[in-house]
Amino acid sequence: MTRHSKNLAFAIAQTADIEQIVDLINSAYRGETSRLGWTTEANLLAGRRTDSAEILGLMQQADSRLLLCRADGWLMGTAHLHYANQQVQIGMLAVRPSAQGMGIGKQLLLAVETHAQQSWPVRRLVMAVISSRQELIEFYQRRGYRRTGIHKPFPLNPALWTPRVEGLSLEILEKQL
Repeated sequence: MTRHSKNLAFAIAQTADIEQIVDLINSAYRGETSRLGWTTEANLLAGRRTDSAEILGLMQQADSRLLLCRADGWLMGTAHLHYANQQVQIGMLAVRPSAQGMGIGKQLLLAVETHAQQSWPVRRLVMAVISSRQELIEFYQRRGYRRTGIHKPFPLNPALWTPRVEGLSLEILEKQL
């Protein structure tokens, strides 16, 4: 794939995609492979980001879907969208670490926003980002998201992950439509 690949295709995930989704999300967020990209949380958290049961559960929720981004048939990125109360919560936005920095994340985020607006009567998009991830917050700010000043405790899930640092929290970002 070239640096400015135009052959990205977006589709709603199906249950047959679950294992690929889990592998991609875990490789983008945690573990040694995540260090190939700039979005790694490996210094902050040990363990996995998600598992098959969580992804299946998200797929089965009402007004919830995972959007996939493929290039030449390869899964390059994914994001979870959940609609409620005229807003879409965006989560698990992940791009294959070896493909980060190629513009795929920007295109995936734009596809997520477009899909949300075409699917639901949405007025705003929201996401939760680890507060200490300044470079990631700045990435979203350049795409029109603003800091709300709302912070939430980082969720505990010892079955999947454990914090490597104290005091992790999530900051809520939003984009009005």
